[in-house]
Amino acid sequence: MASSAVLREVTLTLPMLPDMEIAASKTATALAEFMEMSSDKIDEVRMAVVEACINSFEHSRADDRKVEIQFAVLGNDEPERLQITIRDSGVGFTPESLVKPRIEDKLKAASKRGWGLTIIKGLMDEVDIHSGPGGTTVVMSKLR
Repeated sequence: MASSAVLREVTLTLPMLPDMEIAASKTATALAEFMEMSSDKIDEVRMAVVEACINSFEHSRADDRKVEIQFAVLGNDEPERLQITIRDSGVGFTPESLVKPRIEDKLKAASKRGWGLTIIKGLMDEVDIHSGPGGTTVVMSKLR
């Protein structure tokens, strides 16, 4: 893939408080609309952002209780891709060790949770996860 220029960029630092993922969702929506993404793609981006924020809020155990989100509209002459980077300074995890949930197991289980990363990967075109003791960074992108 050829390198792309940053055409628009927005950075948010959100406190880990109830419903703060909505601010990230609204920012993603505004940038996706600027790019003239289809309404289906906008919904997919919005849902992926909400899932990623909630995962960070619930699992990071970051001492600073903050999540940094960078939105970048990338392209050459016109917008081609929306890249969203979500970072926390929490305890991290080993992405490779996570077991992909199976619907058969979840239907019988008391907790139906555990679908966040699977949902994100299904909604976005590219997802990269880097995690360790200093925190987690999720970089996801959607083509216009």
